[in-house]
Amino acid sequence: MAPEESAEATRLLRSFERRFLAARALRSFPWQSLEEKLRDSGSELLLDVLQKPSGNSVTLSESTAIISHGTTGLVTWNAALYLAEWAIENPVAFTHRTVLELGSGAGLTGLAICKMCRPRAYIFSDYHSRVLEQLRQNVLLNSLSLEPDATTPVQHPGHNTRNSESPRVTVAQLDWDTVTAPQLAAFQPDVVIAADVLYCPETVLSLVGVLQRLSACRKDQQAPDAYVAFTIRNPETCQLFTTEMGRAGISWEAVPRHDQKLFPYEEHSETAILKLTL
Repeated sequence: MAPEESAEATRLLRSFERRFLAARALRSFPWQSLEEKLRDSGSELLLDVLQKPSGNSVTLSESTAIISHGTTGLVTWNAALYLAEWAIENPVAFTHRTVLELGSGAGLTGLAICKMCRPRAYIFSDYHSRVLEQLRQNVLLNSLSLEPDATTPVQHPGHNTRNSESPRVTVAQLDWDTVTAPQLAAFQPDVVIAADVLYCPETVLSLVGVLQRLSACRKDQQAPDAYVAFTIRNPETCQLFTTEMGRAGISWEAVPRHDQKLFPYEEHSETAILKLTL
């Protein structure tokens, strides 16, 4: 491909990413021109994508503003995309297990896991009422059955009459500062995840408190696996998180970076996933 053609293809791709991330109407986008440029790129991977159906998809309603209704939870952040990619590449971590997500936000990570990783049950959680409303809408947009009562204990194998391919999905309001160990135990999580929730010291302390209670809520059983994904914006905040986990007796290890690149996000942002031992 000639330099000027390569530049034009790059311009089209960036135009698509801007419109996609801003949730703008895409009807006017020059799809045919984009496809022609991609076909001429000589990339076997791109040709394979163009020739094959993409499989499952996630439909998402989210805000176009970073802060809306007094919260940042109405838009998808980079670490949520990164964690979703990792989950799709490592479905065994979630298959036939009950997953509790802390700070679900718009819900993209959980929806991707529900559609691609075959969890037994998935609990989306957040605190802001507007975020919870949008979460419920996004669950229904993706043709998932939503449980009316988020406090109903999760059924385990042998007691679930649902289609095994469709997880039991609930949306729960969760205040990290006031939720108790018995309330967390009612969810019976096998896996706990969170993405892009390390944005200030106060939130870090609240998150570590929840993780401590989760480690104590299943005394007669193995503690849940836990994964926290975050974008390193302020190294001091990330350092505070690991320090506070050490004080709480929670050990951690960095998850190796994955090769899956499914979503458009800032390539130069430093994103990581920690696996915690509660």
